[in-house]
Amino acid sequence: MLDRFDEILTPEALAFLGLLESRFGARRRELLAARQVRQQAISAGANLAFLPETEAVRAGDWKVAPPAPGLIDRRVEITGPTDRRMTINALNSGARVWLADFEDASAPFWENQVGGQLNLRDALDRTVDFTTEEGRAYALQPEESLATIVVRPRGWHLEEKHLLVDGQPMSASLFDFGLYVFHCAKRQLAHGKGPYFYLPKMESHLEARLWNDVFVLAQETIGIPQGTIRATVLIETFPAAFEMEEMLYELREHSSGLNAGRWDFIFSIIKKFRTRGRDWVLPDRSAVTMTVPFMRAYTELLVRTCHKHGAHAIGGMAAFIPSRRDPEVNAVAMERVHADKKREAGDGFDGSWVAHPDLVPICFEEFDAVLGTRPNQLERLREDVQVTAEQLLSIKETPGAVTEAGLRNNVSAGLQYLKAWLGGLGAVAIFNLMEDAATVEIARSQIWQWIHNDVALDDGRVVTAELVRTLLDEEIAKLGDPDGYAEARRLFEQVALADEYEDFLTIPAYAAIP
Repeated sequence: MLDRFDEILTPEALAFLGLLESRFGARRRELLAARQVRQQAISAGANLAFLPETEAVRAGDWKVAPPAPGLIDRRVEITGPTDRRMTINALNSGARVWLADFEDASAPFWENQVGGQLNLRDALDRTVDFTTEEGRAYALQPEESLATIVVRPRGWHLEEKHLLVDGQPMSASLFDFGLYVFHCAKRQLAHGKGPYFYLPKMESHLEARLWNDVFVLAQETIGIPQGTIRATVLIETFPAAFEMEEMLYELREHSSGLNAGRWDFIFSIIKKFRTRGRDWVLPDRSAVTMTVPFMRAYTELLVRTCHKHGAHAIGGMAAFIPSRRDPEVNAVAMERVHADKKREAGDGFDGSWVAHPDLVPICFEEFDAVLGTRPNQLERLREDVQVTAEQLLSIKETPGAVTEAGLRNNVSAGLQYLKAWLGGLGAVAIFNLMEDAATVEIARSQIWQWIHNDVALDDGRVVTAELVRTLLDEEIAKLGDPDGYAEARRLFEQVALADEYEDFLTIPAYAAIP
């Protein structure tokens, strides 16, 4: 119990968490077991397809709830962890929405998870402030200019080891969700908005149904109207791309749309098809852009699906971090961000993500050019789009090569990120990009897949564990402080070079922190 933790971990809040876990913990574990059954089928040669048993849902003429207050205009959303300085900067950034991230942008140290809840509550009470060691003070701007808070709890696969229910770690998803809704739902209603969430890494509509049942019980227990909670689902696993409509349907009273979680989507493809041979091998991660065939199919289907049912479609992350020391790098990167956001707005997305406040004006510029004074483009139904399962599965049509530069980048970025993560940081600027758990999952999973499928670099050398260890030696030498990278290297080798593939690097990484 650190400073002020007793304000969050109250007996009443803990009882609410215990209720959620006792009611839904067993279902969560059953759904995670179902993921493994599906993975075994894919590894044995099965391909994903649209579900025949839910065809009536896809053919149905139904709508989700109308946009909630504070979520009508979402043209620019900023993402980031819930530390005190980021809380203030994100709310003041000028973006319409802040994704307050307890997941991929946050290392799940106990002080981060509970401290982040304190920061969110303090922000709603307007008592949050921060002063650096140099004396620079941060404070909130007037209420009307602040971004709407949307919280991303951790995924269903994670547990919170610091809180036991009946002797077992409780669901990290229910921990993060439960504390925020318990302490902040009524505070948000007092601000004219509501408790809003981003739901990560789901793999089936049955997992969305579980979230919906959690919302119903939470609203009933806390005493707020049904439908007050709203959730945007991140379509960031490959199986979810085949169940978008079903997920919207399960959450329809509580739905606020879908998001194209591009980095985790790529990671999920590598993970799902990691043992299926070279037709499923992607090139360097920098070559897997949003315009390659399978990514194009995925995003166009997402927009069509959302607008067909009256839901927002939110675009992917612009991860570039501006550099004040290299104007040439900035110019090239800013041009790419402009092109990315212009494409999304033109495709029908209602908004998009950025990782840095300096990118907020760029995103506004491109979406303003398409939206004008309209808050969104839900009326644009994209009936011209017809996406097949084969188009979503067209991985082998991705152009590009596997290069030493790409392999080396995966190694260096993975090392640097894991070192920072083990030190308590979940979002880290590396090579002018904001790396989080999702991008590093791509890096280490590509290495695992390349090794286990005997993939050759464009210079003819085959990717082996020995080659990767040589690059690890070289990259650590460049970074300096070899002793400081010892634990990061051990963890990186565990998740990239082991014979058995780890489903999520955050699971063994979590075991390595207090």
